[in-house]
Amino acid sequence: MSTSKFVGLDVHKNTTSVAVADAAGGEPRYLGVIGSDDASIRKLVRKLGAAKSLCIAYEAGPTGYGLHRLLATLGCKVIVVAPSLIPRRAGDRVKTDRRDALQLARLLRAGELSPIEVPGPEQEALRDLSRAREDAVCSRQKARQQLASFLLRHGRRFEGKTTWSRQHRRWLQTQKFEHPAQQLAFEEYCRAVEQGDARIDRLTDALELACEESPARETVAALQSLKGIKLVTAMALMAELGDITRFTNPKQLMAYVGLVPSEHSSGNRVRRGGITKTGNGHARRLLTESAWNYRYPPRQTETMTARQRGQPDTIHEIAWQAQVRLNGKFRRLTHRGKKSTVAVCAVARELLGFVWAVAVEVKRQKAA
Repeated sequence: MSTSKFVGLDVHKNTTSVAVADAAGGEPRYLGVIGSDDASIRKLVRKLGAAKSLCIAYEAGPTGYGLHRLLATLGCKVIVVAPSLIPRRAGDRVKTDRRDALQLARLLRAGELSPIEVPGPEQEALRDLSRAREDAVCSRQKARQQLASFLLRHGRRFEGKTTWSRQHRRWLQTQKFEHPAQQLAFEEYCRAVEQGDARIDRLTDALELACEESPARETVAALQSLKGIKLVTAMALMAELGDITRFTNPKQLMAYVGLVPSEHSSGNRVRRGGITKTGNGHARRLLTESAWNYRYPPRQTETMTARQRGQPDTIHEIAWQAQVRLNGKFRRLTHRGKKSTVAVCAVARELLGFVWAVAVEVKRQKAA
């Protein structure tokens, strides 16, 4: 059945603004505000007509993908749109729910919207687990900073080289305060750090178990052959990016993650700026952290050999090429005077290309 109506939804926690554009033409119509619950959405679809004749779009946001799955179950064509890729008129400074819904309906009919890849339930579950561990790491870091600030206020300075090492933790156990209130505050700060460590360990164990049960476990194992990518990072990348092989070439994947340079050119003048930072920010951060490992010279350590055990020679070759090429890239850029952070962004972009190559090779090996 051909599409007869294009529907734009501006979705919030409790309310959803609705606008409709007819396929025959004419200005989009604003239908008003409904609830965001399932019953209200089902009632809206019945009111608009045959579900198979509806094409619906809404912006990705904090409400997740439950609405997408509900509308797909009802038989509607539905896309989730990246907010950063919605065309905006220059000088438009008025933003309301009504205008957003009308704009979505108009652009959907014109074919101007860029849909995002909606994760399946299993991928979304892995993504939630991975992000929960990321949140736990941030919480522990905050707890450590609070404890360090407390000790600094009272002139307690650790003279060792590395904080949060075994030596540093033994030093913490020797710290005593005369006033009972200060001693209690110190113990509570230490307890918060210990609880953060335990929380991270539990989530890491859960990620390892999820990896064993995941259909992508072969790709996760192969990605760990790359320097700077261990189990947690590999699982997080698969949870954030999904099927990497859906991209026909690595440049598409680089643009999807937002690691390509921005550009503003006119006439004979070409001007490139910082990376676009569109797409998945979690994946971009993971790749940037991993890219810092390539500032060191190429080296096949015992740890790398253990992670690569059982992988085919083609994966070993890709991993070694990544070490040689990316370390050379970092050294060339820093030698030319580029900041190390800029060089690492460039390395992260090319590292993503090697991630794509590994995923494609795993798919080829499985198909053989």
